This record gives sequence, C-alpha cells and structure tokens, in this order.
Amino acid sequence: MNFTEEQIAFRDSIRRMVARHVAPIAAEVDETDRFPTELVKLYGEMGLMQLWIPEKYGGPEGNLTMMCIAREEISRVSPACGSIAGLNTMFVMPLLHFGTEEQRQRFLPKVAAGGVVTAIAISEPQAGSDIGAMQTRAVRDGDSYVINGRKQWCSYGVEADYIVVMARTDGEGGDNPRHARTGAEGISAFVVEPKKMKGISFGRHERKMGWRGAPNTPIFFDNLRVPAENLIGEEGKGFKASMRALDLNRPTIGAQCVGLAQGALDACVAYAKERKQFKRAIAEFQGVQFMLADMAINIEAGRALVYECARAGDNGEWERLNLLASMAKCFGSDMAMKVTTDAVQVFGGYGYTKDYPVERWMRDAKLAQIFEGTNQIQRVVIAKQLLA
Repeated sequence: MNFTEEQIAFRDSIRRMVARHVAPIAAEVDETDRFPTELVKLYGEMGLMQLWIPEKYGGPEGNLTMMCIAREEISRVSPACGSIAGLNTMFVMPLLHFGTEEQRQRFLPKVAAGGVVTAIAISEPQAGSDIGAMQTRAVRDGDSYVINGRKQWCSYGVEADYIVVMARTDGEGGDNPRHARTGAEGISAFVVEPKKMKGISFGRHERKMGWRGAPNTPIFFDNLRVPAENLIGEEGKGFKASMRALDLNRPTIGAQCVGLAQGALDACVAYAKERKQFKRAIAEFQGVQFMLADMAINIEAGRALVYECARAGDNGEWERLNLLASMAKCFGSDMAMKVTTDAVQVFGGYGYTKDYPVERWMRDAKLAQIFEGTNQIQRVVIAKQLLA
C-alpha cells in the first residue's frame, strides 16, 4: 500500500511489538482461552486501544487507516489479540459523534490514559441482525433510567470498565407491527459502569470454536439504575450512534482478515519450500503453486479494498463508507475463510493438528463471517445501496 512515512514507521513498530510480545503467547491464549491482560497494559501504553481519541482529550488522535494497519499486523499472528487494539472504538465513537462535551470530558480522558477496557452491548438472543426485535428496556424514573433485559455475545463486557448499552425507550419492540416498520427507532444508548453499578451480572463465557481469548458473555440487567446524564445523544436515536461506530469498525475487521490470511500464506510458502514429496519440494508442484497464487491475489484485493475504505472514513465520506465497510468486511472474511482452508490443505495432515497454526487460523476466520453483522446482512446492505 502507498503509506506515508509516518504510517510505515507506525506499521514497523507494530511488527516489532508483535514479534516480541504477541507471537510467543498466541497459541497459548487460544489453548487456554484466557484474556491476555498483559496486552491490555502494553497496548494502552502504546496508545493502540484508545487510538481514536483526539489529542484534546489526551488521546493519540489516530485515524481509520492507522487502526487498520495495527489490526492487520497483529492479526497475522492472532486476530483475537488483534481485536484488543482499537478495542475502545465502539465506546469512543458514539461519544465523539453524538455525545455531549460534558460526557466527552468525563469519560474520554480516563480511557485515553490507557489500560481501560470498554464494550458495546447490542445483540440479544432474538435480536442480532434484527435490531427491531430488541427487548431490553430502559424506563425513565426521575433523574435516572432503569434498565431490564438481557444481552448476548457481548465481547469483552465481563472485563469492561464501561459498556455502551442499547435499550428500547419507546414501545414494546419484538413482534409489535409498528416497530417492525420503524426498525431501530426508539432505541437509546447509555454508558454503563458495570464495576460500580448494581443490577448487572454476567453469564457463562461462551465456549467458542475460534477467536479464543476474546471473552463473549451474556449480560443480565435487573433494575439497573443509570443516571440520565449517561444517555448518549437524543432519546430514541441511539442506534444511529452505534451504526456510525459499526461503519468505522467493520473495515478493521476486514483488515484483521487480511492479516490473518497473510499470516497463513506466509506459513504456507515457507512450508511448501521445505516439505518434500516424491523427492521434490511441494512448492514445485503446479497444484500447490496455483493455490498459493490464488491466496496472494485475493489477499491483495482484500487489502486494497480495506485501505480504500479507510481512506473514505478518514475523509468523512460517510455514505461511501457505509457501502465500502460492508464490502471490506464481507469480502475480507470470505477471503480469509478460503485462504485458511486452503492453508490447511497445503499443510496436509499436519495442517489438521494443533502443532501448526493454520488450523487455529481457520477456526478464527469463521467467526469473521458472522460477527459485526453476518455476511448475508452485509450483502443486503450492499444491494440496497445499489438499488436505491
């Protein structure tokens, strides 16, 4: 990519950090499914978790391109560890674009200091891509809102100091025909402090096939009282805030997929040169060469799409970003799934064992086709824009 000197220096610093701190623990984090708290401290010191926060609030004032670079480079070794970089994006963006200055002054300097874990809670057991089916309710009571309900798949929520919680403040949601038409209308966003507030609890960690070390847990709200001053933006308009954050986060998922696929290709190239069959390195066989070539072609295509999307985001081209974000996430994750599947094939029987990283990367790639909006939903978004 045509990066600036500053971006190249940033990328090189990430690569050095990955070699020293992430590569040695990547397999162990997957094996034990532990949250690598040592990376929270390290990334916080480097400004990677809070990269989006402007300098006026004490942050690094990074941008989408830098976020994609960081996640791509770390994900060459471990996408789960890559997710911790920029982890605060989904908390920071709603505040930056829709919060009040008082809220920004209250929360952002604390996050900018580093080492603070944040999360966003949107999905529910019956409301994943169907936001209109959201059941969690927030009812105004004096100078507070009282939240009741449940969230599912909340990434890092159990470790979080702050969570942006989406809850319905108008109507019943679910199968109500009126809300089937209005979709996300009537949903509000709140800043919740789970370590300080009563009425919030967490369920069992989900035992995932891949992306292990990145905890996902259900959250239960039982008369959780949240100060009205923690409402982000206007009541009933909260999902607009989360959509902006999702549009800015999806390209980074694409970047992680590019990094994941690149790591798999690099491993395949090295292995194909060393592994011998019929007295020849398997790299000499045309069948293997074609697989490697297709991997490289698709990775480069995915990388170009990701950084074009990042450019649009950095330039504030919001309508174009919405389309490109869905493309980058969808193409990138489909590509990573294909590349890692082929990587296992190149490694043969060894690729199916835990002694080599390609089986882990294949498991990791699958989740990227599902979270942050399934790839089927991304195609719906793309088609709607084409046909508008």
